[in-house]
Formats: sequence, structure tokens, C-alpha cells
Amino acid sequence: MSGKATPATVAAGRTKTTYTLHPYEVDGGSEGSSYGADAADALGVPREHVFKTLIAEVDGVFTVGVVPVSTSLDLKALAAAVGGKKAAMADPDRAEKITGYVRGGISPLGQRKRLRTVIDSSVTDLASVYVSAGRRGLQMELRPNDLIALTEAVTAPICAG
Repeated sequence: MSGKATPATVAAGRTKTTYTLHPYEVDGGSEGSSYGADAADALGVPREHVFKTLIAEVDGVFTVGVVPVSTSLDLKALAAAVGGKKAAMADPDRAEKITGYVRGGISPLGQRKRLRTVIDSSVTDLASVYVSAGRRGLQMELRPNDLIALTEAVTAPICAG
């Protein structure tokens, strides 16, 4: 494995979780780029197996939503999953500051502060799932149950389609 460890790989390694790192070339990408879809395409992995990490505020509390890159986050469903009423996407700069990661490299693992996390329930249908390993150009493949355990997440149908 080449490259430095990231907070995500350190978090997984600390619990002796089995994972595989998948580096890929990052296309310069524009600000509106779909980093997750680009990762899936670069790795030749179905988009339903690559999950993106999104930061929202539910009733003013930062909350992580993890959904397949082929879909979008249903904010009402996210709020309902954590017993909240109203959700909105967090400001991207704020999301970077809170998680310690940059856009396109936000991992659900190893964030600066543990945030409540909801992973779309479709994850349980998969043998393995890919999430950002903490930087652009690096995905981590692991078992869904390990991802759920490491993030202390709940699962719920939070995709908008």
C-alpha cells in the first residue's frame, strides 16, 4: 500500500477491521464534480456500491448521511431517521472544518468529532461497500456491517432516488 495513512484508515486499523484500499487517478474535476460517481467509474465499480458521505444539519445538529453515489440524500428521511423535524445540507466549508476532510474526500470514518450517522439501508444488500478513505483518489472497501459498527450508524431508507 502506498501513501500515508488517513484518519479513516487509522480508525479502521485501530479496531483491526479488514479493508482494502483502492487508489485511483483523480480527474481535475470542477467544483460541481460528482466525486463519488467519478470514483466508481475510475474503479470500474457499480455506482450502487460506492457510497458518498454528506453532512447535513438536522434541527441544528450536524448529522452524516451516507448514500450510494447513484442517488441523492432525502433530507426529510434523514431527519426522520434521527427523530428530527427539519434537515438542510451543511455549508461545504463548515462540513470540511467539522470533519477534518476536504470535499470529495470526506469519509464517514475518522472524522474530527464523532457525528451521528445514518447509512442508507441498501448497504445491507451488499457484500462490500466503498467509501472515501479520507482523501480524493482513495476509496476504502469494507463489509457493510463493519462500516455500520465503526461509525456507530443506524440504517434507514434515506435515498431520494
